[in-house]
Amino acid sequence: MTYPQPRRVGDVEALKALTHPLRVSLVNHLLSVGPRTASECAEEVGSSASNCSWHLRQLAKFGFVERVEGTDGRERPWRATAVGFDFGGFDEDPAVRTQQDALAALQLNEENRLVQRFLDRQHEVPREWLEASAFHGYSLTVTAEELTGLVGIIDDLLRPYITPVRENAPEGAAPVHLAVRAFPR
Repeated sequence: MTYPQPRRVGDVEALKALTHPLRVSLVNHLLSVGPRTASECAEEVGSSASNCSWHLRQLAKFGFVERVEGTDGRERPWRATAVGFDFGGFDEDPAVRTQQDALAALQLNEENRLVQRFLDRQHEVPREWLEASAFHGYSLTVTAEELTGLVGIIDDLLRPYITPVRENAPEGAAPVHLAVRAFPR
């Protein structure tokens, strides 16, 4: 089965629009849990509903999120427009590269925020989820070609489970954050 791939974003203006800590958190939240209202997003990202609403509208201008029909007809939720976003890296254009670097730093901050929140709330996490959680790091000896292949294999393995793609998840399934970083030491 073929799964949708992340939307490639290389436009400097679109990258600039996303290069904001709250916007990174909002997009990541919508990708992990599906459509949510600005109020629901605010709870998760630690901001006000009006601030989230404003930032969601800014993200919508560049096609990162869009409104969807709600269930009660009052407030319409927002959703991410793709199953993920690929912002590239190491572009030769200095303007694009600056935004990619800033976005990478924000993504790392977001991952650190999620890890810290997990650690702070681990006493609330059921034992089965604590035992399933992991913090692994590996040092590999590979060629650039082998590393590209390994990252592709990992992506192919994970793609059926990403929230925007997975249908009919079994009972007990929950959003989980899994990050993979690969770079020469």
